[in-house]
Amino acid sequence: MSTAKPSYAKADPILLTLFANRFMSVAEAMGRSLQQTAISTNIKERLDFSCALFAPDGDLVANAPFIPIHLGSMMRYQMNLHRNDLKPGDVIMTNSPYVGGSHLPDITIISPVFDTKTNEIIFFTASRGHHADIGGILPGSMPPTSTNLFQEGANIESFKIVSAGMYDHDGLVDYMVDQPAKYPGSSGCRNIKDVESDLKAQIAANHKGIQLIHAIVDDYGLETVQEYMYHIRANAEASVRSLLKDVVKRAGSNVLEAIDYLDDGSPIQLHVQINEQNGSAVFDFAGTGCEIRGNLNAPVSVVHSAVIYCMRAMLNMDIPLNAGCLVPITIKIPDGSLLSPSRTAAVCGGNVLTSQRLVDVVLKAFHACAASQGCTNNLTFGAGGKDENGNNVIGWGYYETIAGGSGAGPGWHGTSGVHTHITNTRIGDVEILERRYPVLVHQFSIRENSGGKGKWKGGDGVVRELEFTQGLQVSILSERRTRQPYGLEGGGPGALGRNTWVKQSRKEDGDLPESKNGTPQPLQPRKINIGGKATVWMGKGDRLLIETPGAGAWGSPDPDAGNTAEDHSHVKAWAPRGSLAEREAAQAGF
Repeated sequence: MSTAKPSYAKADPILLTLFANRFMSVAEAMGRSLQQTAISTNIKERLDFSCALFAPDGDLVANAPFIPIHLGSMMRYQMNLHRNDLKPGDVIMTNSPYVGGSHLPDITIISPVFDTKTNEIIFFTASRGHHADIGGILPGSMPPTSTNLFQEGANIESFKIVSAGMYDHDGLVDYMVDQPAKYPGSSGCRNIKDVESDLKAQIAANHKGIQLIHAIVDDYGLETVQEYMYHIRANAEASVRSLLKDVVKRAGSNVLEAIDYLDDGSPIQLHVQINEQNGSAVFDFAGTGCEIRGNLNAPVSVVHSAVIYCMRAMLNMDIPLNAGCLVPITIKIPDGSLLSPSRTAAVCGGNVLTSQRLVDVVLKAFHACAASQGCTNNLTFGAGGKDENGNNVIGWGYYETIAGGSGAGPGWHGTSGVHTHITNTRIGDVEILERRYPVLVHQFSIRENSGGKGKWKGGDGVVRELEFTQGLQVSILSERRTRQPYGLEGGGPGALGRNTWVKQSRKEDGDLPESKNGTPQPLQPRKINIGGKATVWMGKGDRLLIETPGAGAWGSPDPDAGNTAEDHSHVKAWAPRGSLAEREAAQAGF
């Protein structure tokens, strides 16, 4: 496998655009294949997956507008580990956060693409999907109370799920069911059949990508294809260098700084030093808090994903999101911090919550926009796991992320009720949710006036109220419940989020009816604030009311305009590349 980057002539601009679109179309076609063949709500309806194309040296070539948090260095460890033992028909499975993964439910499937003439690896295709349950201490594999990685489910550094075309079912069961159940209090995958079906869909999607790469090579020849693969990355690098130089001119300084805090008070601090001569920059996270005894630790790959997303979002041009965006940037992360924790640290919240705060910090340093909701409001519920005798009971898990407000900026209002930044997923349709799971949706609406007030108003959060029709273990993993999303330039902050358990009063729980004029009254539900991170056994008829955070505003309010809610429909909302709107347009053929 050759990893040397050859020297090529200057790129033809027409061919550069053509190949950029051809590579993107490969990733998008893989995504269409995956969605059509998967069976889970998470992948088929919520679109919680990504597909990408990688160079033989492990660099990202093209990622379709799927999930930006999935863009960590997923390839390099696997490439180095299997450098000399990969052959046609091999497929690798991995999810470990410390070898390029994000968090354990995100399982990556990697397939090498071999040249039919030389039998050398010329590309890799990869797909990453969020699987609703891979074991651990709670259904959904996103436990709010986890303190180490083993409580969060199966941890797979590298496994050849397919070897020379032979599928390894027994090995998969060992990794997904038997191994996680060995940890005290944890069970294996509660529904391995569904997970296995989705993994096979990922394998098929990768194979689709292999076929399309071979078609491009047949059309243009391998040398031309690889030449423009490197030109595309060089173009992204040049674009980011130009952006950084422009930032220095606009800011009047080559030093940018920002700090924000998680709800537990842990700081995330960033110092950016830009070299205005060559357009390079050092992103130094010194001053960030130490590892957390909880799951808000973020693997290094998540930090890289957040930075590359921000760079791509701030570029005012249409280029594939690829590794070239990070070439001008050096990222420094203090060892032992919550952004570079120990290998056994819990990380499920770091991937979905700390990552959002990382984006807020980077965009704050660049003075790009006010804070968005800074959360993904992760809701899980389900059944099954270990019984009182320690036996693994088949069950199921459901997972969803809930929208909030996006931050305002100089010239635009924030958007209400959207999945912000690097989550970029949908929420399950009400009809599908109620048909497949024991739950009723009482309310799903915009949380009026939860966005910050200002010249440019922050987006509003949402209200989501669910009733459970049978007893279930319900968990919420969320942020921005104690620290408001900030505004900038005098704009007001967004409203805090809130999670409320509406518990039916029951005599068997010791609840007593009130008496009015000597007449016993019916038992009334109790409202209980369960905080940002909690797991609760909810009985039949209990409800969970989730009010997600609004976003920060930009600029001081106009005293003559009042603070009434505004119609945002006529205003162009800030839409970073890879936003849900752009993604849905790219996936119109689904």
